[in-house]
Amino acid sequence: MGSGPSLDSLDAAIAAFDRALRSVFAPAHASRPPPPRAAEPAPLSDSERRASAALMRVNHAGELAAQALYHGQALVARSETTRALLLAAARAESDHLAWCEQRLRELGAQPSWLGPLWYAGSFFIGAATALMGDRVSLGFVVETERQVEGHLNEHLSRLPASDGRSRAILQAMRDEEIAHGADAAAAGAAALPAPLPSLMRRTARVMTATAFWI
Repeated sequence: MGSGPSLDSLDAAIAAFDRALRSVFAPAHASRPPPPRAAEPAPLSDSERRASAALMRVNHAGELAAQALYHGQALVARSETTRALLLAAARAESDHLAWCEQRLRELGAQPSWLGPLWYAGSFFIGAATALMGDRVSLGFVVETERQVEGHLNEHLSRLPASDGRSRAILQAMRDEEIAHGADAAAAGAAALPAPLPSLMRRTARVMTATAFWI
């Protein structure tokens, strides 16, 4: 007769489930204050407010998905060093999520209604990737953060010029995403198979296009 799951694996699964519930259903709480409020030359017009809100809703969805990716990867990571790196990155993403959520409230807007879907799908993608080994999992972090950097640069170019508040948040997020990718590369990330980065970009486009509106 085969043995049942170990206590360690059960504890890890319970912790992962708790993180999922907190990420999706609890109000986001930051461990750090948001970037200092930038002086805005003039109040946002209604059209500018709607444009900023749509972009920040996409970024909120992206941060929720990033948390889920790291949580899924951490659950099946093979080394404690890799797990610690992934969970540290996830904590930073939690701050980003809270900053985006706060900014959405300031803009009078709501996060994407599809948050549970973004989290669940990303969690299983992260876990499946991590099953290929820690070096591949770290390579996935490097590629994810490279694509997120490009995505944030695009959003910075699309924000209304007068929305200094959102701009400061996205710039701080971008700098930290770059650091996450560099940490993963230094930890021994492997290059991903050629089709995977393209698949990641297509998946991200579906999420961003949907979260922009819903």
